[in-house]
Amino acid sequence: MLEGLTAETLARAQFAFTVSFHIIFPAFSIGLASYLAVLNGLWLRTRDTTYLNLFNYWKKIFAVAFGMGVVSGIVMSYQFGTNWSVFSDKTGPVLGPLMAYEVLSAFFLEAGFLGIMLFGREKVGEKLHMFATAMVAFGTLMSATWILSVNSWMQTPVGYSISENGQFYPEDWFQIIFNPSFPYRLVHMVLAAYLTTAFVVGATGALHLLRDRTKPESRRMFSMAMWMAVIVTPIQIFAGDMHGLNTLEHQPVKVMAMEGHYDSHPDGAPLILFGIPNEEEKRIDYAIEIPKASSLILKHDLNAPLDGLDTIPDDEEPPVAIVFYSFRVMVGLGFAMLLIGGWSLLARIKGKLYDAPLLHRAVLVMGPSGFIAVLAGWITTEVGRQPYTVYGLLRTSDSLAPIDAPAVATSLLAFIVVYFFVFGAGTYYLLRLMNAFVPQKDADFTDGPTRAAGITPSTQLATNPAE
Repeated sequence: MLEGLTAETLARAQFAFTVSFHIIFPAFSIGLASYLAVLNGLWLRTRDTTYLNLFNYWKKIFAVAFGMGVVSGIVMSYQFGTNWSVFSDKTGPVLGPLMAYEVLSAFFLEAGFLGIMLFGREKVGEKLHMFATAMVAFGTLMSATWILSVNSWMQTPVGYSISENGQFYPEDWFQIIFNPSFPYRLVHMVLAAYLTTAFVVGATGALHLLRDRTKPESRRMFSMAMWMAVIVTPIQIFAGDMHGLNTLEHQPVKVMAMEGHYDSHPDGAPLILFGIPNEEEKRIDYAIEIPKASSLILKHDLNAPLDGLDTIPDDEEPPVAIVFYSFRVMVGLGFAMLLIGGWSLLARIKGKLYDAPLLHRAVLVMGPSGFIAVLAGWITTEVGRQPYTVYGLLRTSDSLAPIDAPAVATSLLAFIVVYFFVFGAGTYYLLRLMNAFVPQKDADFTDGPTRAAGITPSTQLATNPAE
């Protein structure tokens, strides 16, 4: 099945496969950790047991998703040494410390407070438990910050020098960490994580509302998710536009592929809505386009000139079709989320938010949309950077380890089999948890620690041994 493919193609496919599995879990856990912190804070403020029941319900789901994210992330780090050892050697002085900071700060913060968040409410008291929950949420955001800094530097490298042996050495850590594309990528990714979580929570609430519209937990989670869709989706669309303008400045070839501009347009470029890229003939077949709209979006001028791929050597072009399609999937899902948000707002104004089965079914269908949009955006970003690993400086073909294709093919097939069994089972378990109704019970614990290890309960000792 994999015969005839080069080691580079197989190594890229392997990394794409493992990172695609991995990214869906952090995208979910980043948003879910913040959601848990909000639920816990609302419970402490209002003493409404609905929030407590939702917290206990979603914390189990978070624990499973977090665990799968950790396991899938560990695998990727090994590939830097096995399949991409040249890349690791050349960029290690810059990227190595950043990856280490992510582990030493963000991951340790998450791991240190995770147990308290999951099991410690009755042991440490509610204030310390709230602090632990906030630290887990903060840790997930910090982890995203370090990883996005690493990836952004590969897209827009600054603050470095290159030694005689071809290694990148840091000259200015501030420039490296806060490189030109980092703020845009971080905001875009974090908002994507929040929307991903919002639509999973919304779909779960919609499923439960379709079964029973009276349960307060189902109504509350659906309402909170739809508020998130209403507020965050327009912000995300704006952030995406700003990210696109930054990409045009620093990676114009990627934008050419995203827009499907094979030819330059000196008097205003059209916005191609749909079409079929023809990479042999260098054109978009059956294009449906809006004249000069691309120049208006990218340059805010209808007649602004835009260069095309005809100005770029063929060996520096990314795979246009993949970037072209993935970008449209991401944008299309973004506007679908905006439509759902608007629909829910209209239903809320009419007082029909919990009595709109058609809306509930639409949100249920949109449940996985955040994951798909994140994957599409990641594909656009990474494939659009090709043929480079460090944009404009280090080619992918020069980053590969001296490894034969059969070895990579064997490990790729092993990953495919193991991943589908392990993470398939994990995903099935997550869906079962979401399918169950939220357990309802009253809070029955005090405001402080009820018992510490090794301490007997503060009650009178029984005088009769049989009591």
